[in-house]
Amino acid sequence: MEPVTVVLCGFIFVVSIVYLFVRSKHNYWKDQGVPFAPNPHFFYGHVKGQSQTRHGADINQELYKHFKQRELPYGGVSLFVMPSLIVVDPELIKTILVKDFNVFHDRGVFHNPKDDPFTGNLFGLEGNPWRVLRQKLTPTFTSGRMKQMFGTIWDVALELEKFMEENYNQPEIEMKDVLGRFTTDVIGTCAFGIECNTLKTPNSEFRKYGNKAFELDPVTLTKFFFASSYPRLARKLGVRTTQRDVEDFFMGIVRETVDYREMNNVQRNDFMNLLIQIKNNGRLEDHAGSVGKGEVGLTHNELAAQVFIFFLAGFETSSTTLSFCLYELAKSPDIQDRLRDEINRAIDENGGEVTYDVAMNIQYLDNVINETLRKYPPVETLTRKPEQDYVIPGTKHVIPEGTIVQIPIYAIQRDPDHYPDPDRFDPDRFNPEEVKKRHPYVFMPFGEGPRICIGLRFGVMQTKVGLISLLRKFRFSPSAQTPEQVVFDPKMFTLSPVGGNYLKVERVV
Repeated sequence: MEPVTVVLCGFIFVVSIVYLFVRSKHNYWKDQGVPFAPNPHFFYGHVKGQSQTRHGADINQELYKHFKQRELPYGGVSLFVMPSLIVVDPELIKTILVKDFNVFHDRGVFHNPKDDPFTGNLFGLEGNPWRVLRQKLTPTFTSGRMKQMFGTIWDVALELEKFMEENYNQPEIEMKDVLGRFTTDVIGTCAFGIECNTLKTPNSEFRKYGNKAFELDPVTLTKFFFASSYPRLARKLGVRTTQRDVEDFFMGIVRETVDYREMNNVQRNDFMNLLIQIKNNGRLEDHAGSVGKGEVGLTHNELAAQVFIFFLAGFETSSTTLSFCLYELAKSPDIQDRLRDEINRAIDENGGEVTYDVAMNIQYLDNVINETLRKYPPVETLTRKPEQDYVIPGTKHVIPEGTIVQIPIYAIQRDPDHYPDPDRFDPDRFNPEEVKKRHPYVFMPFGEGPRICIGLRFGVMQTKVGLISLLRKFRFSPSAQTPEQVVFDPKMFTLSPVGGNYLKVERVV
């Protein structure tokens, strides 16, 4: 046989094997008798266009609607070529997140601390390492700790106020960037104990590398899906999902800060101070309990990984929530005026002083933030991964071990069956009597169950402080560049508006 013929035959054989493998993956749910979404793209499955032309929120909302219209509690899809399940029914969501948490305790997020130290964070770790770390870190996020940090955050809010005083008198201001700089400064001081000053110097290194960590390109997306689908192989191959320059910057800052504090016995009311205590003692100095025999509190890399994820989760999610909130308030001046009145009344009743208790006890402020989080949850989809084959209750359908299960938060919170006229911004949906009428698992912007976001209190506090400082002195309204409908940037992992958020700002008289 001619060499060319041998090569051609070999090529055809390999292509045929790949084709059959991919087709078998796309047909997995069909072969199992599980309802499935039609017409997967050969290479991209049901996520064609993600990170390029479409945001994951829009893709998952389409898939959610497909199964909901067929009155199905769940359905099979393909993430690239990997079978995945989308859950529609709130009761099944509750079962997965809470009742059967012992099976679904992992998110299915790739972690490889050996080659990629920052993936060894609380968000991505699995099994017992996650449990041990969560136990160590939980005391750092109590309401008491938040109260201690309030003054530090309020100082940054006063800098935001000062910035707005100097800049509001323009035709319009791009508020998403301003708020991103505000939350970067808050997290910089609370997580690193460093004054980033990005409100004054917008091109700071913190801002640059923080933004870079959230950028999503096709190569990164493919790497994420591959590593999440074949974690053991990815770890053997030494796959990294953190960009090297991002790691170098944050690792250097953490090492420098920890070394300086330990050498000079520096004490501050921030996360870094608490993490250093856990690193050295296995617990907080004023908290009972200790590490297990032969176990250290935190290694330097573990500490750095937690600081990194606190920074990323804290600055981006809160800044986008603040930005979307101002966008909606600008379009609804009556709601904005009512909220401003409620804020001013609470401050006046406290002798004109803004304190932790004042900020955390304005009911209408809670309502406005919750309605913003309903329309724009920072993370549009929760994921869970069963540690063993799981039979869906009441059926014969099996979710195989390691399959990514998706809970499309954005789609659920925009479902008219749960929230009539879902595109309307209506904070009264979150009056206590209205909340009681809904299934509790149709509002989950921070997740739910034992893996609910550990930084929930901090994120809410930071958002409240930002809104209080802005609304008590400034009025926001649409500018020439304010869109009627928000379009999400497909290149961002979180929900983020294309082209920023331009608003007109006026001083409240």
